Amino acid sequence: MRGAPARWWRRRTLHDRLSLLVTAAVAAAVLTVAGIAFAAVFQIQRQQLQSQLDADARSIAAQPELWRDGPPPLGPAGRRDPRRWRDIGPRWQVLGRDATVAGGSANGLPVTEGARRVAAGQAPRLRERVLLDGHSYLMLTVPADRGGGAVQVAVDQTPANRTLAVFGLLMAAACVLGIGGAAVLGRTVARAGLVPVQQLTKAVEDVAVTMDLDRPVPIHGVDEIARLGQSVNTMLAAIGAARQSQRTLVEDASHELRTPLTSIRTNIELLLAVERQPELAHRLPPDERAKLLRDLDAQVGELAALATELVELAREETTREPAEDVELTDVVGAATERVRIRVPSVTFTTDLRPCTVHGRPGELERMLVNVLDNAAKWSPPGGVVHTGLAVDAGGWARLVVTDTGPGIDAEDLPHVFDRFYRAPAARGMPGSGLGLAIVAQTAAQHGGTVTAGPNDPTGTTVTIRLPSTGAAAPGTA
Repeated sequence: MRGAPARWWRRRTLHDRLSLLVTAAVAAAVLTVAGIAFAAVFQIQRQQLQSQLDADARSIAAQPELWRDGPPPLGPAGRRDPRRWRDIGPRWQVLGRDATVAGGSANGLPVTEGARRVAAGQAPRLRERVLLDGHSYLMLTVPADRGGGAVQVAVDQTPANRTLAVFGLLMAAACVLGIGGAAVLGRTVARAGLVPVQQLTKAVEDVAVTMDLDRPVPIHGVDEIARLGQSVNTMLAAIGAARQSQRTLVEDASHELRTPLTSIRTNIELLLAVERQPELAHRLPPDERAKLLRDLDAQVGELAALATELVELAREETTREPAEDVELTDVVGAATERVRIRVPSVTFTTDLRPCTVHGRPGELERMLVNVLDNAAKWSPPGGVVHTGLAVDAGGWARLVVTDTGPGIDAEDLPHVFDRFYRAPAARGMPGSGLGLAIVAQTAAQHGGTVTAGPNDPTGTTVTIRLPSTGAAAPGTA
C-alpha cells in the first residue's frame, strides 16, 4: 500500500499537487485551531462547574447546622445569613457522621460508598459523576466544618454538555466550510501561481516545434520562474551555438572532402577507362600510371587523416578518457618520438623541466603531435624543432615549440587556429587545416590557451599554457 499512494501522487499534475498541498495546509490549520478552541471551551466550562461546586460546598460546610432544615432565612436587607444566598445545587444535602441524610434539597442525592468515607472522616473530599433521572450530575462531597458529617452538592452537566455539543457542531461546520473554501482557494492559487510556468512551457514547446533557437523565452520578474527562464535561454543559446558549430563543421568538411574526392574519382575513372579499352593503354605511359597511383595513394591518405581529425574535433564529452594528473615531460617525450620516426630529416631537441597538469593523457599527446607535425612540415631538411617546458611565475605550465621554417605571415596569424583555415602558402602542401584547430580545442578543454608568433630569426613559435598542479621549481622558459 505504501507504493500505491506514491504512484497516485506522481500521476497528479503540478496544478493538482499544489491545490492539494494548499488545501491540506489550510485544513490542518483550521482543524488545529478548532481543536484548540473546543478544548479551551471544554476546559473553561469544566472549571466553571467545579468552581460552582466548590463555592456551594464551602458555603454549606461552613455552617451545616443552618442548612439541615433548608436554606437560611432572609436577613434584614433581604439577604440570607450568614452569607449571601444564591441558588445552590440545584441538589444538595447534609450527611451526619453515620452518613444518614440530615437535610437537603427536595431532590436528594445518592449516598455512595465514597461519600460514607468522607462523612466518617476517612477521606478528605470526593468528586464523582452520578446518573439521576436520566441526567449526568457532577457531585462533590466534602467534610462539614462543624459537628462532623459531610456536605454533598451536585450540578447537572446535561445543559453544559448540550452547549458543548452545539459548539462542537458549529466548529465542525466551520471546519467543513473552511476546508471547502481552502480547496477552492488552493485551486485558484495554484492556477495563478502556475501561469508563468504555463507561459514558459508554451514558449519552450513553440521552440521545439519551430526549431527557432534564436528566439529567447520571455522573462518577467526576478523570481524562481524567471531564473528558470534564464536557464532555458542559456540552454537554447548553447544548443544554437552547438548547432551552428555543427553546421559549420559539416559545411567546411564537405568542402574540404569534395576536392580530394573529385580528384580521386577522376583518376580512378581514367584507370578504369584504360582497363576497359586496352587499345588506349599507349595514352597512359607506365611512368604516368605510376605517378597516378602515387597520387591516389596520397589522396587516400589525406582523406584518412582528414577523417581522423574530424573525429577528434567532433569528439563527444561522454566518450573522452577520464582526467588524471599527468606528468607533461612524459607526454612531450612520447609525442616527440612519434614525430621523430615519421620525419627523420628534421632534428628534434627538448629542454624539459618536471611539470604536472590535470588532464587527459591521450588528448594532450595528440595535441603535441599536431604541433610537432606542423613544425616539422614547415621545417627544411636538416632543420631543428625545439620543445621547451617549464612552469612560469604564475604557476602555469608553459610549453613552447619553435621551428626554423619560413614562419607565418602577419595577416595569417589571427586565423591559424581556425577550422579548415589554410594560408595561401600552405595550399599546395598536404593537410586539412584542422591540426592547429584541434590544438586550440584541446588546450581550451584543459583550461589553457595557445598562441602563435614569429621565431627569431626565422620560423614559428607556438606557445601552450596549461594550469599546473605541481612542479619541481617554478621558473621561466
